[in-house]
Amino acid sequence: MHAHLAGTVALITGAGTGIGAAISRALARDGAAVVLVGRRPAPLEDVAAQIRASGGTASVFTADISQRAQATRAVEHAISEFGRLDIVVNNAGAMLVGPVADAPEGEWERMIDVNVNGTLYITQTALPHLRKSTNTGPRQVSDIVTISSTAGRVARPGTAVYSLTKFGVNAFSEALRQELQPQRVRVGVIEPGNVDTELASHTRVELHEGVQAQINSIERLMPEDIADAVTYMVGRPRRVAVNEILVRAADQSW
Repeated sequence: MHAHLAGTVALITGAGTGIGAAISRALARDGAAVVLVGRRPAPLEDVAAQIRASGGTASVFTADISQRAQATRAVEHAISEFGRLDIVVNNAGAMLVGPVADAPEGEWERMIDVNVNGTLYITQTALPHLRKSTNTGPRQVSDIVTISSTAGRVARPGTAVYSLTKFGVNAFSEALRQELQPQRVRVGVIEPGNVDTELASHTRVELHEGVQAQINSIERLMPEDIADAVTYMVGRPRRVAVNEILVRAADQSW
């Protein structure tokens, strides 16, 4: 284990699988105590067990962050368990692609609820604690990192509402960065390309085969590649703010 995040506490949403699980393990290796937040307790407990077995510190909180009260309780759990909060990673997300004209009822709302509202709820509740950490923490700086997407840069057919959410969180992050910069709360976005996760399996049944064929046509990024970007961003010295990292698969042109 590395120690440059020793004494810090990180909260990661969507921490049970894929990118969120990889980020949680990576931050724990760097010395942070991690709070794993997600809807399904079993995967969260599995990741926490892996972290503890490697000598790290982890706590689990089951929550649907698209519900404001549950998002608030997740942050409160971090403070109750560890007494502070230094890093927030807004990773939880839903990607439901397909044409706008025949989108099933509830599909848009699910993406907006998780990708946008969940990010807003967690971030706002965490802000007082992150501000406090810039004065009392070992690093004298704190971090908010949101996992966005290449779809937050380039909109393509079939991704209209997903892209809407990712363009939105990019704009939110940039405005928030400017608001918080004088207080040494750093705000950044990571924009992954095609990553080997379960996210694509959430697509409409009739579109799943085509989406999977496109995904399988390239060598995808691994969740650990995105975790590397997060640890780089939050691991910079206090004088450095890395506000945006775009990570595409080498085979990916879009």
